[in-house]
Amino acid sequence: MSFCSSCTYFLEYKTEKTVLFKSPHLGILKRIIQFSVCLYICIILFKEKRYQDNDSVISSVHTKVKGVAQTDSRIWDTAEYTLPLQGLSAFFVITNVITTENQVQGVCPEYPTPRTMCSSDKVCKKDYAVPQGNGIQTGKCIQYNTTIRTCEISAWCPVESERSPPEPAILNSAANFTVLIKNNIHFPAFNYTTRNILPEFNVSCMFNKTTDPQCPIFRLGDIVEEVGESFSEMAVQGGIMGIQINWDCNLDTWMYHCRPKYSFRRLDDKKANEAIYPFYNFRFAKYYKLPSGKEGRTLIKAYGIRFDILVFGTAGKFDFFELVIYIGSSLSYFGLATLLIDCLISRTCCCCCSKICPAKDFYSQMKSEPVTGPFCDKLCFSFVDEDYITFEDGKLGGRLQIAECKKLPKHSRSLPGDLINLQLLHPALAPPSQPCDSHTMQPTTSTEMRPLQQVADGPDWCHCGKCRHMYAAQEELCCRRMQPGPCITDASLFERLVLSRTTLEFILSYSDPFFDADTESSNDKFRRCAYSQYIRWQFDSNIWTQYCAIPSCCKWKIREKYPKAKGKYHAFIPKPVC
Repeated sequence: MSFCSSCTYFLEYKTEKTVLFKSPHLGILKRIIQFSVCLYICIILFKEKRYQDNDSVISSVHTKVKGVAQTDSRIWDTAEYTLPLQGLSAFFVITNVITTENQVQGVCPEYPTPRTMCSSDKVCKKDYAVPQGNGIQTGKCIQYNTTIRTCEISAWCPVESERSPPEPAILNSAANFTVLIKNNIHFPAFNYTTRNILPEFNVSCMFNKTTDPQCPIFRLGDIVEEVGESFSEMAVQGGIMGIQINWDCNLDTWMYHCRPKYSFRRLDDKKANEAIYPFYNFRFAKYYKLPSGKEGRTLIKAYGIRFDILVFGTAGKFDFFELVIYIGSSLSYFGLATLLIDCLISRTCCCCCSKICPAKDFYSQMKSEPVTGPFCDKLCFSFVDEDYITFEDGKLGGRLQIAECKKLPKHSRSLPGDLINLQLLHPALAPPSQPCDSHTMQPTTSTEMRPLQQVADGPDWCHCGKCRHMYAAQEELCCRRMQPGPCITDASLFERLVLSRTTLEFILSYSDPFFDADTESSNDKFRRCAYSQYIRWQFDSNIWTQYCAIPSCCKWKIREKYPKAKGKYHAFIPKPVC
C-alpha cells in the first residue's frame, strides 16, 4: 500500500497559486521592470558575448633589435647593446654605462664607506666580507688616498668607484633602434593557431596606432613616448617598459576577428627612494688575457631599458549550451518584478502615515491565506461553550472531552471589521466545495455497526443530555466542554444551517444541477452535506473535513434526520497526517 502511495506521489504535479490584481498602475510598473530586465539581459548577452565558450591564450615570443650608434670612443652595434634575457619574454637595450677597466686579481684598498674606513688594523677583520663590498678583508688598514684609509681586500683591483651615470646617456641615440616582435599564439580548446605577422607584412613598415596598428616593428623611442615618458631621461638611469599584446578573438564565422592590439606602459617605480634601488641597471664583465698571462677584465655597470612583452587574451566561439545556461540563469531576474511590487505594496503605505493603509491590508489578505493548526495534528474539535478550536496531536490515547491540547481562536479567517465570514455558511452567497462525508472519506473499520441505544442516564462524558455511547474513544465527544447546558442541536441556527433540507438541497444542486432528492441514495448525500455544513459552521473552513471530530449529539441528530438505509454506520478513525 505504501509503495502505491509513493508511486502516486511521483506521478503528481503541483503548481503555485497566484492572485491576479487588475490594477493599471501595478501592471504598467511590472511591464516596465520586466522590459528593463529583458533589455539588460540582451545587452549583456551581446556585449559580453555570453553565448560563447571561451579559452585563454598560449603564447611564444621572439624579438630582434636592430640599430647602430656611434659614441666618442666606439661604434655600438646590436651585439654590444642588446642582452637577451633567458626564460623571459623580454629583451634589454643598454643606454648608459660606467666602466672600470684593467681589473686583475690582487689586493687593494676597499672603496670608502662607513663600514670599510678604518684607523688601524684592529678595525679590519681578516677573511670578513662586507655584504655590499667588493672583496674579502685581509686584516690590514691601508691608505686609500692622501686623506682616507680603508681596509685592504682581496678582489678584482682597482675596485669600482661609486659614480653617477653620465648625462646625457652615452647611447641616447638608442631611441631610433627598432625591434621586430614575433608572436605565435594558440587556443587549445578550439585548436586555433595564428601569429601577429600577417601574410601581407611589409618589412619597411613602422608601428603607428593610427596609420599602421598591425605592424610588428616598433621604434624604441615611440614605445617610451606612448606612455608620456622622455626617452632621453629614461636612458640615463634605465627603466622597465611593458609591451602588451592583447588577443581578443571572436572565432564565429559571421563575426570573425582575431588581430592583436598593442599597448604600452611603464612598469618600474621611478619615484622610489634610493634604498629601494629605483630604475634599472646591472653589472657584467668582459674578460681577456694580459701579455703576462694573467687574466684581466673590464667591469661594466650597464644602465638601460628592459622591455617585457606581456601577451594575454581570450578567444570565444558560439556554444549552444553556454547560451542555454545564460538564458536559464537570467530568467530568475524576471522575479524581481514580483519581488519589488510585493515590497512596494506590503512595506509602504499609500498615505505615508503610521495608520494601516487599506490597500496594503487588502493586498495582504488576498495574497496570503492563513492556515491554523500545527502541521502534524491528527484531530481538531470545538465546544459550544468555548471560543477555541482544539488540536489533538495523536498522543492522548483517551477521550477528546478532557483533552488539553493546542488551541486557536474560532473564526480566525474572518473578513475585515471582525465580521463572521457568512459567505462560508450561507449557500446563496458562496457555494461550498464538493460536499463530502467526513466519516466515509476517512479510513474506517472493516465491520459495520448498528447504532447503540441511548441509556436513560446517558454517558458520563455528556453535558448536554443528548449524546449516546460510542464505539471508540475518539468519538466520545459532547458539544459542551465541562458545564451542563443546552445542546447545540437545540439552536435554531443548527436547524437552518445543518439540518434544513432546503439548504442542503440548494448546495447539492449547485454542485450537481440534475440532483434528484427523491432517490434512495439522497439521504446519504444529505447526511454527508450536513456533516460538511457543521464543520464549515464551527471551524470556519471546509479544508479540515478529514480531521474534524463531530460531537456525538450532532452526529446522531443528523443521522436521525437522514438515516442510512440499513441503519449501519462506520466507526470514526482519524486519518494520520504525518
